Amino acid sequence: MDKEKLKEEELPKQSQDQPGKESEMNPEPEIIRDSYKGSDKLKDKVALITGGDSGIGRAVAVHFAREGANVAIIYLEEDEDAELTCDMVEEEGTECLILRGDIRNKEFCKSCVDDVINRFGTLNILVNNAGEQHVRQGIQEINMDDVERTFQTNIISMFYLTQNASKHMKKGDSIINTTSVVAYQGREYLIDYGATKGAIVSFTRSLSDDLAPDGIRVNAVAPGPIWTPLIPATFDEEHVAEFGKSTSIGRPGQPSEVAPAYVFLASDDASYISAQVIHVNGGEAVGG
Repeated sequence: MDKEKLKEEELPKQSQDQPGKESEMNPEPEIIRDSYKGSDKLKDKVALITGGDSGIGRAVAVHFAREGANVAIIYLEEDEDAELTCDMVEEEGTECLILRGDIRNKEFCKSCVDDVINRFGTLNILVNNAGEQHVRQGIQEINMDDVERTFQTNIISMFYLTQNASKHMKKGDSIINTTSVVAYQGREYLIDYGATKGAIVSFTRSLSDDLAPDGIRVNAVAPGPIWTPLIPATFDEEHVAEFGKSTSIGRPGQPSEVAPAYVFLASDDASYISAQVIHVNGGEAVGG
């Protein structure tokens, strides 16, 4: 089932445990289109991507590699997915470093940045992309342990990584954060997740002001319903089968349709863009 058929058919009912495995999804997401031609937009750059083992993170890693960047990916525990991402990056002719661990740990985040500098000698692009979510029907059903974990993964880790990474970044370098359409529209079953994604928008804008004098640009991408392992690992089978149908385009998006926005923001094509959010959401009208 390809993305064109998703316009006409339901996704097969399926579920997984978090954080989810891309290799177990049906259909597997499209990571990069054959028609996407690299043009050295990121030649000789070095990128660090959290959640780079699958989904949007994998697609960003492969697109960056096709544009000439060396890539380091951070992932939690899905070794098979991470190894495949590394293979896909290296097939594009660049190098890949894989870093396994929990970004909720600030010492691990520091060590990841150190490992990138030791391996490549520089760091030009930081993509804060990793995230988690837990479905709870309303405020009374929320588990506060889940709230704390979600904030630690989705936004506090960005402080850890950015504080360490930005020390090594210079004029022309770029930080890109993954927020969500949920930050703008809200979901009653994702209150804590939505709160973290709203925080990411504000973090992006304030960080841009802070780093602008150094020539470092800070932007964000707000995906809508994108077909990634987080979806079958979060929602029940019925929700998965209807996923993305409420958009104007009428289907879920593919990681291959989101990643080019990250390429644009990381490249010199976006040299006059900072503190902005690109919405890749299938036609949903949002403010901000």
